[in-house]
Amino acid sequence: MKKSRLRFIAPIAVITALALAGCSTSNLGGTAKDDPAAEAGPIKIGAVLDVTGVGASLGVPEQNTLTMLAKQLNDDGGIDGRDVELTIIDNQSTEDGAAKATSKLIESDKVDIIIGASRTGPSLAMRPIAEAAKIPMISVAANVAIVEGSRWVFKTAQNDVVVLERILDDAEAKGYTKLALVRDASGFGEGVAEYITDLGAERGITLVMTEAFEPSATDFTPQMTNVRGSDSDAVIIWGINPSAGLAQKAYVQLSVNKPVYHSHGISNQAFFDAAGDAANGVIAPMGRLLVADQLAADNTQREVIEQFQADYNAAYGEQPSGFAGHAFDAWHIAVNAIEAAGTDADALRDELESAQWTGISGVFQMTAKNHSGLDATALILAEAEDGRWNLLKD
Repeated sequence: MKKSRLRFIAPIAVITALALAGCSTSNLGGTAKDDPAAEAGPIKIGAVLDVTGVGASLGVPEQNTLTMLAKQLNDDGGIDGRDVELTIIDNQSTEDGAAKATSKLIESDKVDIIIGASRTGPSLAMRPIAEAAKIPMISVAANVAIVEGSRWVFKTAQNDVVVLERILDDAEAKGYTKLALVRDASGFGEGVAEYITDLGAERGITLVMTEAFEPSATDFTPQMTNVRGSDSDAVIIWGINPSAGLAQKAYVQLSVNKPVYHSHGISNQAFFDAAGDAANGVIAPMGRLLVADQLAADNTQREVIEQFQADYNAAYGEQPSGFAGHAFDAWHIAVNAIEAAGTDADALRDELESAQWTGISGVFQMTAKNHSGLDATALILAEAEDGRWNLLKD
């Protein structure tokens, strides 16, 4: 398997569609992969991302990353002399938009592989379409349900289950036995209470209450008032920004006064923008990107992460988020597989299922039983302080 390039140059042969067009769901998988001419034209990679709407803080850096990587790859000669044509469609942070975009990429654009979506709900809406069409798909969202039992779908964000394992291990070590959960009511939060209950039982930890909020929520007074009155020892807030940051702000303003954990859904600057000083003291599991300067010099991910940070900053004038890292990994895993197996769908799927990649989100080892390829070692624990993350445990 060839090693994907890590140098970034900014873009060419990239098509970005930011308005959804209507499309049917018939004739899925109608790409003429048996046509010899298909092997001579451009390689087509499609992406469905939450560029606007509640998931924009995830989708925009993912779009930036894919656009940059596509340009770099084509400037470096493409794949075996063939240009890569990248088509990005904004699903507007909706499940229906993601489903329509997936159908368009398969039927009209005849892509060889799909990356996306940014969040769990849209990714779950895409999954049955990709499976029916037998087109490889790499999600950049977290919920393990995206890949459970799948044949054609893979993912790069660390599974919610391993995130919870890191949180619960820390809670157990600190003697917390009762937890409260305040969770995103979308697909990202589905199953989290059940996982805490199951994993907590092994650690002597009980989930005493669960509150939910919409991803678009701005008022968290009812949830935080109820949590404040509970007998929980600590609290998990599970969401993405800006809602997760606003929830944290309300948590402090309403004087809940309990230790608080967040999910890896806050691994970007948007959390500090929304929470302000209320972010101080938050503990969250996340990939190593945001604490790269604190990693051991011989850490296997450090060189890749630092190169990505430098080039993303040069291209966009800011540091990449953890979500940009998920897109980085999805792109390189896809390109490596295409370099090794070509664009035949079955061969490409088989190559993805044995993919190994040292990237931003962790060291991936895909298998037939694990289409995420990451375990709890892909995560560190970090604490927020004065607008940055400090490494607690690696």
